[in-house]
Amino acid sequence: MTREEILARVDHTLLKPEARWEDIRKICDEAVENHTASICINPCYVRRAAEYLDGRVPVCTVIGFPLGATSTQAKIEETKQALLDGAQEFDMVINIGALKAGELDDVEQEIRALKQTVGDKILKVIVETCLLTQQEKETMCEIVPRAGADFIKTSTGFSTGGATFEDIALFARCVKGRCRIKAAGGIRTAEDMEEFIRLGADRLGTSSAIKILGEK
Repeated sequence: MTREEILARVDHTLLKPEARWEDIRKICDEAVENHTASICINPCYVRRAAEYLDGRVPVCTVIGFPLGATSTQAKIEETKQALLDGAQEFDMVINIGALKAGELDDVEQEIRALKQTVGDKILKVIVETCLLTQQEKETMCEIVPRAGADFIKTSTGFSTGGATFEDIALFARCVKGRCRIKAAGGIRTAEDMEEFIRLGADRLGTSSAIKILGEK
C-alpha cells in the first residue's frame, strides 16, 4: 500500500490528558497536510479544533473514555455536547463490567442510544479486547452491528493491551461486513498498519502513523 492509502484510513490521535491546545493544533495541521481520515481528540478540544479545521478534516472524539464506566445518560449528554461543538465521529467505550456480568441487553441498548443520538454521524464502539474473553469478543461482534453502530474498535490504548492481529481477524470473521473495524492501541510500524488493513481493519487509531510512514 502507498503511504497515502494508509493515511487515508488513519484517525490521527492525541488523547493524552496533558495535551495542550497547541498540541491539538499541531495534529490538526498534520492531519490536513497528510489527508488523514480524521483527528481523534478529547471532548474539551472539539469546539476549538472544529473551528480551526473548518471542515478540512473530520473531528472525532471519545465518549465515556477511557473506562466506559459512566452511566448511559452521562454518555448521551457528553455526546450531545460534542455534537454541538462540531464532532463528526464518536468513539464510545462500552460498559465492560455490564458485559462481563452478562447484562447484554443493557450493553446493546446503550450503544443503540448513542447511535440514535449521533444520527448519521459515525459511531465506533470500543470493546477493550485486552480485557475480554474470546466468547465476549464474539458476543460484541454480534451486539455492535445489531445496535446500529458503524464500527467495532479494539482498544482505548489506556488499558493492559492494544490491537492484535488475532483480534482483527476474529472481528472480520464474526462481523461479516455488518459493520466496519478499527484497530487501535500499540500500532508501531508500517508493516503492522498494512497487516491490520489486510486482515480487515478499515480504520487505524494511532498517534504515530505520520511519523512512522514519513520514515517508510
